[in-house]
Amino acid sequence: MKAIVRTSRITPKKANLIAGMIRAKSADEALEILKFTPKKAADILYKLLNSAISNAVTNFKQDRKALLVKEVIVTKGPTLKRGVPVSRGRIYPILKRTAHITVILDIDASAVKPAKSVKADKPAKTAKPKATKKTA
Repeated sequence: MKAIVRTSRITPKKANLIAGMIRAKSADEALEILKFTPKKAADILYKLLNSAISNAVTNFKQDRKALLVKEVIVTKGPTLKRGVPVSRGRIYPILKRTAHITVILDIDASAVKPAKSVKADKPAKTAKPKATKKTA
């Protein structure tokens, strides 16, 4: 269960700082952390994590409380090259970096309630073959 955002207008370094705060946390706990973090990356990751949770609940029928943030991968995207004009007709380059961010969720085994199992005390009944009548 995952969600991906591509070419988000934030540098990968800044996004990875916030991503490190939510790795290996429960999904609800990670949402609370991101909600109160005053950074641009926190808003982007909040929406992305919400999307991943929604995917898990609607598409895979998972329990929201049992979800765990397994991985948050931040990689660099394409760089937009811009320039600022300076004296003597020159241009100083500006690199506007982008990031690809992937959030992968997993199920927390300790939060999942075990399903009721069939009692193993009684052996299963086996069907005996019926005797057939032979006619001469």
